Amino acid sequence: MGFIKNKWAVRGLVVLLLAIVGVVGGPWVYINVIKSDAPEVLTLNTVDTSQPMMADAMTDTGDSVAGEWAIAEDSVVGYRVKEILFGQSTEGVGRTNSVSGSLTIEDDVVISATFEVAMATLKSDSDRRDRQVNNRILDTATFPTATFTLASPIALTPEALTGTAFAVTTTGELNLRGETKVVDVDLEAQLIDGVIEVNGQIEIVFSDWQIPDPSVSGISVEPSGLLEFLLRFTLA
Repeated sequence: MGFIKNKWAVRGLVVLLLAIVGVVGGPWVYINVIKSDAPEVLTLNTVDTSQPMMADAMTDTGDSVAGEWAIAEDSVVGYRVKEILFGQSTEGVGRTNSVSGSLTIEDDVVISATFEVAMATLKSDSDRRDRQVNNRILDTATFPTATFTLASPIALTPEALTGTAFAVTTTGELNLRGETKVVDVDLEAQLIDGVIEVNGQIEIVFSDWQIPDPSVSGISVEPSGLLEFLLRFTLA
């Protein structure tokens, strides 16, 4: 009888250990072996200014950059959130190219700029996450778009007009999930080969925007995330 009891005790211990390995090891294997790495943070494209042809392309923009510039099809807007999956840290990233908008320049000053995102087109590496984002979290059926509008003009430096990367902190109105707020945003921009690239991030504290806690069973999400964008504009 003692042998039988010991045998069942050993089996019980093995089952418990397997369960622990399944809970802890399973997510680790998924995140570190199976799951693709999250896309890198969006940044301006790297330009090798030591190449003469590239330097010429950067300055070959005509006598003025004045006019209305339209967003190009390869612009990207998305979100980035930190997740804890059964004790394992990872990131959720969703992105879309369904972006429209424009900016207007007069006398080397950006006097207006706006972009709009079709929120239902955001895609990540997880269909489950995408369903949560579209339905419960962002309710894209009710709030199909998000919009950012520049709130104050931005004066361009002479260096910026010849292709040097240009950094500025500005403000704008962000409309997200039916809420509109004035937000601060750090922007980087550069003019290359007749294209203006604008890169930035906006921190989104979910409770400030009436966004439900994105956490679900087994997955906890930090209380804020990033709205990140890399916009490319061409003269309309």
